[in-house]
Amino acid sequence: MAKQQKQRPMRMEQRGSLEAMQRLEGRSDEDLAAETKFKAAAYAILGARAAERYDAKATRAWYSRAIAAARPQERLQLRRMADASIALAERRAGDLKDAVEKLGQRPPSNRQLLILQFMGLLAPPPGSSILIRLRGYAIIIGLFVVLLAIGFGLAKLVALPFGGVGTIGGFLLGIVLIIVILGVMALLGRRRQARARAKAAG
Repeated sequence: MAKQQKQRPMRMEQRGSLEAMQRLEGRSDEDLAAETKFKAAAYAILGARAAERYDAKATRAWYSRAIAAARPQERLQLRRMADASIALAERRAGDLKDAVEKLGQRPPSNRQLLILQFMGLLAPPPGSSILIRLRGYAIIIGLFVVLLAIGFGLAKLVALPFGGVGTIGGFLLGIVLIIVILGVMALLGRRRQARARAKAAG
């Protein structure tokens, strides 16, 4: 019995630093970077946070340090986590879906993947060719022109009951309307994400 009691803490310790991630998630980046006991878990969290900022270089760097600090039996799982995070940071929707499935988790929804893919078109990952970057600039300019035209049309429509508005005034009012609409959409999107996180945490 005494022997079993001695072995139990050893087995708990052998579960590795990956299980410490839940305890470390609430810490700041500075605290995680200074972590000494569970380095692999801390560096993996920093890599995941860098991926959420779409910083592929930092994501790779933190996961490289995490894998180097991990036990051999933990490295495969960390590599899979790194693949998913790097795919997110580089906005590669298809690779992200495959990597998340390899982790045994539910992949992002088709809408989330579509948004990520669209972001990849607008802001290609570092190292992309000039043509791909030019394509991103062209899409941004095209979107701006389309939004400006929509705003101008809305401004003309809104101003009709008040006697109409000139071309310059219509463009200025259209820009204001588009900014307001985008701001409201962003606010609603953040609230929806907050409710989704709260629901997932609960």
